[in-house]
Amino acid sequence: MQKDRLSEWFVPKFGSQNFRLSIGILFLPYTGMVISFAIWGSLSVESSFDRIVSISLLYFFAIGISAHCLDALGSKKKPWGDDISRSKLWSAAIISLIISFSIGLYYIFLDSWLLFPIGIMEGFFLFAYNLELFRGKFHNNLSFVISWGILPVFAGAAIQSNSITVETIIFSAVAGLVSYILIITSRKYKELKRQNANYETYYKREAVLKIVSSVVIFSTICFITLRYL
Repeated sequence: MQKDRLSEWFVPKFGSQNFRLSIGILFLPYTGMVISFAIWGSLSVESSFDRIVSISLLYFFAIGISAHCLDALGSKKKPWGDDISRSKLWSAAIISLIISFSIGLYYIFLDSWLLFPIGIMEGFFLFAYNLELFRGKFHNNLSFVISWGILPVFAGAAIQSNSITVETIIFSAVAGLVSYILIITSRKYKELKRQNANYETYYKREAVLKIVSSVVIFSTICFITLRYL
């Protein structure tokens, strides 16, 4: 399975195996989407650039590192093989989570208390979804859409203005829809790869994953650039 993962489109084709594993486990296109959703939330209210950076870092550590490490620990199929030890995965997950929650707590005590209930919900899904707790009852599409799509938008708005606007809700609905498209496509894509299907069989789904993630990330970058330059 590790060999199969190293051939994924989001894993670098250069560098040592450890480097490729370290970058691959971050699922950077998907992580970038979640960070983009948080930025959407920030842009739905009166925003400052420094808080956009803060919420981006918060979700990079929480989702990009911690959630994906926990997912590797909770998965029964060991998608990244045995080269990443459980101790390394737990260490990376815990350290990243501490950094993420420290950023969140700073702004909660500063002036953004609305981040607290959002953080509690995100923390619950972080463990319940990725470690497949409660017999995997929360490892489903709905949990993914809520934790990776809707809540990041709310968090982005909360860290900026401690409020949720109509624009925030609209952005969260779009992010939820995009997340749903992503997860159903990704599940079918992984299923076909596990069946050792020919590339021609799953390339359309891979193309959808590439296009959706690229459009979300690059459109967000362009909007940020136009707004702050």
